[in-house]
Amino acid sequence: MPEGKIVKALSGFYYVLQNDNLIQCRGRGVFRKNKITPLVGDEVVFQAENDLEGYILEVKERKNELVRPPIANVDQAILVFSAVEPDFSTVLLDRFLVLVEFNHIEPLICITKMDLTNNEEKEKIEKYADQYRAAGYEVILTSSETETGIELLNPHIENKISVFAGQSGVGKSSLLNVLRPDLELKTNDISSHLGRGKHTTRHVELIKVGNGLIADTPGFSSLEFNNIEVEDLTFCFPELQRASENCKFRGCLHVTEPKCGVKSAVESGEIPSYRYEHYVDFLQEIKDRKPRY
Repeated sequence: MPEGKIVKALSGFYYVLQNDNLIQCRGRGVFRKNKITPLVGDEVVFQAENDLEGYILEVKERKNELVRPPIANVDQAILVFSAVEPDFSTVLLDRFLVLVEFNHIEPLICITKMDLTNNEEKEKIEKYADQYRAAGYEVILTSSETETGIELLNPHIENKISVFAGQSGVGKSSLLNVLRPDLELKTNDISSHLGRGKHTTRHVELIKVGNGLIADTPGFSSLEFNNIEVEDLTFCFPELQRASENCKFRGCLHVTEPKCGVKSAVESGEIPSYRYEHYVDFLQEIKDRKPRY
């Protein structure tokens, strides 16, 4: 039986790429019965009489999957955040980073619209970039308008499946248009009333860029920690995990415990206070989550 990769899911159809052929497939009823939903990025076994009438027979085991956006087998998440319009949000970025870290996906922080910043805003963003680099993250500052930083982004895309993620209006589609000018993806301006972008991407689709594949995904602004437990959270903050080696007590949650290596690192300025504050807020959110039965 032939095998391929789902590169687009739309209106009940799954578009499977095999070599350079794209086959339109439906899922077998057995998937619904077994509560299996094929995702973009899935490696699948299918049968097809022609390019328009195929059926997915089997979904291969996934190495990871995301719920929002719904995609599987991702190598890295390119977290696209704008410097301004909308303003850069560390709390939203940290929510994305926690989910990406929890799913064992390599994160890359891409801050867009640097051409729109004034000197004060630029200095502020560069300071944030240095702090996230110190935590252990790759950070690239870009502008789709001037194409600044695009040459730094290209090597990270080669031979990988990457997901572009971030809230609406930060310039994900504009960035993809620079990487693949022939795409001419629709972009929208920021709503001045709401201070955020209108949704321009309606479905998840893997797009070939060089020798890599990039998923353009619908923008979204809320993420929930449904599957993360309190003991998992430290591991989703790399610099907290490193500092926790100096905690006196095993299983330290770095809130009320004495002789905590993380709190000491925050007090010394080694860990930025906002990163620690977000950790504490997320921890409380997980504790307050209603139990599922």
